[in-house]
Amino acid sequence: MKKKICSILILCVVLLSTGCGSNNYIKKDKKTIVTNETTGQNLQKNILCKPEEKDLYNLYKKYDDQLEVSLEDLPKCDDFKINSGKYQGLWNALFVKPLAFLILKLGKLVKNYGISVMLIGLLIRLILMPFSKKTLKQSENMKKANPELQRIEKKYANKTDNESMMAKSQEMMMVYKKYNISPVGSCLLAFIQLPLFFAFLQAINRVPAIFEDSFLGLKLGMTPLKGFSNQQYGYIILIALIILTTYYSFKDTMKQSGGNSEAEKQMKMTMTVMIVMISFASFSLPTAIALYWIVTNGFIIFQNKILKKVIEKEDSKDKLIKPKKVKDSKKRGK
Repeated sequence: MKKKICSILILCVVLLSTGCGSNNYIKKDKKTIVTNETTGQNLQKNILCKPEEKDLYNLYKKYDDQLEVSLEDLPKCDDFKINSGKYQGLWNALFVKPLAFLILKLGKLVKNYGISVMLIGLLIRLILMPFSKKTLKQSENMKKANPELQRIEKKYANKTDNESMMAKSQEMMMVYKKYNISPVGSCLLAFIQLPLFFAFLQAINRVPAIFEDSFLGLKLGMTPLKGFSNQQYGYIILIALIILTTYYSFKDTMKQSGGNSEAEKQMKMTMTVMIVMISFASFSLPTAIALYWIVTNGFIIFQNKILKKVIEKEDSKDKLIKPKKVKDSKKRGK
């Protein structure tokens, strides 16, 4: 039941957030997406501000009829504001435009959009830290509850009548209550961070000025695949870091599966599939998005190590406090 609730909630969030950004690429025909030949980046038709590079501007101008807002009506990226352009719905007004505005303003302040993308990515992770702690706490509690849950599963393994199913459900809910496990607590973080993640990616993709900048000699709009074709093999570092940080963040998540052998198998399979998918996708990710992915995944790995120690200290304090309360109650009884 718990897994079903999580799946439904997360699916709803994905559909709501990705639905707003589907079919937003400029196309030569009904199938072929237009790409920037210099960087390999796919061109979006819902950009938020004007490109500054002459070649990129002319490329967008060529397909001006496909743009949601004509180039002439778009503000310069330096002049972009949260309320710039026509109203494009709550999704853009509440998430995409504010994030794009922050990236641009911070980029001007630190004089590099690559650094801006990484800093705002870290800021989002810091804001989500309380939810990360709650999710991690739920996982630790699930590990403690798992032996009792497995005993209940064995107890009702061959019983399918309604009375037995009701009894099984009640016993499991009692275990959840005993260990303070919420049915939707473990998917709370995914429910909150998914719309932020998709909004952040849209904000990056829809601001041409970001992709016109460079970081450590790597052009922010360049994909590793295009970099290799230009004999710029430094982009292989991005691919290696994406795969490594993804692997270790998933590995850490797998340890939080609750000790259930079936859950561990599912997590291992999911991790393997995701690593393979991300490995292939990393070849076509623009550098700006790759930097965001690497920094936030690295932060998650570091964050989980700290949060685990904090939770362990809190648990040890609780164990010390509870016996004292029991002794005090006995004294009052006497």
